[in-house]
Amino acid sequence: MKPLSLGAAMLLLVVGNQIAVFSDVVVKLANNQEAVYQFVFYRQLSAVLLLLPCLLWIPRYRGPLGLRWHLLRSHIWLAGAGLMIYVLNNLPLATANAIFYSAPLMMLPLGIWINREKLSLSAWLAALIGFLGVLVIVKPTELNPAAIAALGVALTLALNNLLIPRIPTQQNVVMVLLLTNLMGLPSTAALSFAEGHSWDWQLFISASLSTVCILIYAGSCVLAYRSAESNKIAGAEYTGLLGAIVVGVLAFGESLDASLLLGALCIIAPLLWLANRKQDKTPAKETLCNELSNEQLNEESSHPEYLTNAHQAATREDP
Repeated sequence: MKPLSLGAAMLLLVVGNQIAVFSDVVVKLANNQEAVYQFVFYRQLSAVLLLLPCLLWIPRYRGPLGLRWHLLRSHIWLAGAGLMIYVLNNLPLATANAIFYSAPLMMLPLGIWINREKLSLSAWLAALIGFLGVLVIVKPTELNPAAIAALGVALTLALNNLLIPRIPTQQNVVMVLLLTNLMGLPSTAALSFAEGHSWDWQLFISASLSTVCILIYAGSCVLAYRSAESNKIAGAEYTGLLGAIVVGVLAFGESLDASLLLGALCIIAPLLWLANRKQDKTPAKETLCNELSNEQLNEESSHPEYLTNAHQAATREDP
């Protein structure tokens, strides 16, 4: 698949993050604090059921599967999923998402280590200002268990996105999402039985609605992060915080104060500045060269030892 332009990749992440907010809403409304992994199991099961028919309409895949990377990502996702349910049931929606959106900042140092990415000063500056915006919203006077769990969710999001380049690039989005969910089902089922709760199939409906939102988000991550380096587009994930603020105020009666508005401004403004700065510095001739270079990189990245592509997810495979 031909890589997306930088602007298209960022736009895709913006849209995907707005849709992911509604998955959080479904989890919060379900208010399930006991059979946590049963809910997660239903989410994975519904994902597999939704994705399997799609195989009939896509070309048959005969390349490498990269099962070890799908297995690793599925269990990182599983850890984050359990934490996320706890967080959404114990923190306001906007506050929880503000902490979740520290994931792009975590991806900067992790991207250097995992994918050997090089960071520009402007990328560091935009991410740091965005993180300051998160702190303004959260107003952290002390770290409670829910806030610590939210940071754990952010870490799983960052790791899952950064591991996407390890997945064979010939795999389409449907195959990536299907294999990730399939590889995690046995562990999720085991944890569900270990919880000792009777099976409540009413949860399956809520889990399925959440899954649809997450599949859209995860697919947008895969497409976006396969097209551009993580440090250039990861900041676009901050924009989902605006959606969380709006939904939190309208649906859950959460207060909208000056700190929320100031924090959101600190998050969005650097992203707009960074995007405009990159656009101004990329003349038409250079853009064409970059597109040709990207096509060559995608061909090289099919080699199993090619590790310098930018990160791609669920990834938020909102947990």
